[in-house]
Amino acid sequence: MTEIEQLQHRIDELEMKQAFQEQTIDDLNDALTKQQFMIDRMEVQMRFLVGKVKGMQAPNMANESEETPPPHY
Repeated sequence: MTEIEQLQHRIDELEMKQAFQEQTIDDLNDALTKQQFMIDRMEVQMRFLVGKVKGMQAPNMANESEETPPPHY
């Protein structure tokens, strides 16, 4: 193999690696985008559920920090 052929072979290998890395980066970006969308959706759902739970608390019930401990303490 001549020096030019060796260099061409190295260039070809580098181009293949670069193409593989580009595909990997694109795949990772897609996965990250989907995960961020799911996280955003879950944050909205969690805020909604927290609001519902707060709304379910009886207005005459004391908060946990305001209640006196049970007699066995």
